[in-house]
Amino acid sequence: MRRQKRDMTERAFSKGYQAGSTGRNKETCPYDNGDIRQQWLTGWREGRADQWDGYTGVSGIHKMAIH
Repeated sequence: MRRQKRDMTERAFSKGYQAGSTGRNKETCPYDNGDIRQQWLTGWREGRADQWDGYTGVSGIHKMAIH
């Protein structure tokens, strides 16, 4: 847990993935910094793609463990 809090890019990707997989809009990105914002948007895109492919709820748990 502490490692994740220190690595802001990994945390941004994870939060973006969670936002995308739950169907939130990409305009809700909380970051202004270019690199961290890009990681959040990359996670968001992957989360949205997984949502469209049906990896939501219980069927998507194994995907979240990877990130």
